[in-house]
Order: sequence, then C-alpha cells, then structure tokens
Amino acid sequence: MKKRSIVLLSNNAGLIAKSFAVYAKDLRLEIRTRSALNAILMFGITTLAVVSFSLGQSGLAPKLLSALFWIIMFFSAMSGLAQTFIREEETGTSLALKLTADPDAVYLGKFFFNLTLLSTMAIIITPLFFVFTDAPTGNMILFFLVLILGVLALCSATTIVAAIIAKASVKGALFAVLSFPILMTLLMTLVSAGEKIFDSQSFLEISSEIQFLVAYVVIMITASILLFKFVWQE
Repeated sequence: MKKRSIVLLSNNAGLIAKSFAVYAKDLRLEIRTRSALNAILMFGITTLAVVSFSLGQSGLAPKLLSALFWIIMFFSAMSGLAQTFIREEETGTSLALKLTADPDAVYLGKFFFNLTLLSTMAIIITPLFFVFTDAPTGNMILFFLVLILGVLALCSATTIVAAIIAKASVKGALFAVLSFPILMTLLMTLVSAGEKIFDSQSFLEISSEIQFLVAYVVIMITASILLFKFVWQE
C-alpha cells in the first residue's frame, strides 16, 4: 500500500513538472514574440473603444453592458488562444513535444498558458471597460467571481478546440466555427449573470448561473483531459 502511494505521488510530481515545462516553454516564447498577447490585447482594446464610443458612456442597459463585455472577451479569445497548438505545427516542434511529454502534461501546460493570456487580457480590459462604459461598480465581488469562472470556462473549452484544428488548412476561421457551438450556452449564461450583477441583484439570484459555470469548467476540463490524448496522437 505504501509503495503504491509512493508511485502515485511520483507520477503526480512528474506530471506537474512536465506540465510546468510545457507552460514555461510557451511562456518564454510568448515573451520573446508577444504574438498571441498582442493579438488579444489589440482586438480587445480596439473593439471596446470603438463600441463604447459608438454607444455612449452612460445610460446603457445592464444586459447591453454584460453582452458587450463578454462578446469582447469571446472574440479576443478567438483571436489569440488557438496559437498555442498552431505554433507547434507551423514550427515543426509538435513531434518533439509528443516524444518528450505525456498528453496530459501537454494539455495542462497549454491550458495554463491560455489561462495566463486570457487572465492578462481580463486584468487590462476590465478597468478600461468600466472607464469607457461607466458601468455600475456596486457589485464587484460577484463580478470578479463570474469573471474568474468565465475565464476558466473559456480556456477549458478553447484549448481542446485549438488542438483539434491545429492541423487544418483554414485554422483561424475553423477555430471560431468549432468553438461557437461549445461556447454558445456558456456565453448566454455569462451575459445573464452579468446582467443581474449590473442590475445590483444578490448572490442568491445569480446562484444558478454560478452553479452552471462551475459545472461547465469541471466537465470541460475532465472531458478534455480524457479526449486530448486521442487528438494529440492523431
């Protein structure tokens, strides 16, 4: 029994180390090139500025504010998160990655890298969103809770889709097309939660949306880990 526990701990430590190695490799490359981060930030900031100035800075309905924020987050994710696997195929490093890391480690490393990218964008976009739109700030704790769950949900779904389309010839368009059916229900839930938050409703009134977001994250990460090895070894 003790030997089995030691083996399990050793395997888990190896998985964590390999996942971190994949994450660190992508992070170092992104720091040098800044291709995905620049694409995400430029799209998000430009879209936010154009739409907010077109609609005006005050008097926007809570539903419109919520839809604006999450549409920007969604399309910003579409513009940059697919690069994690596309870059491996274009540079020819995917074979080396397959030989040196387990599929679970590759998925977790890529997932946390996408999470870093989207979290960075959310940190920059969120204060700009409140400045440009004059959105109400009286329920910020709930807003940040939904934001964290929304970012996790977006990354959990888009990482596996990015792996699926990495070998396709029309990668950018296919990424958005395949992601939208998976993310449509998620976006509707996020918009609904945001509307209630901007309308100053309580935690109990958005508890169903939060429960859905937690379940979505758990199901998508679990399903992605189970399916990723078949996608990755194809």
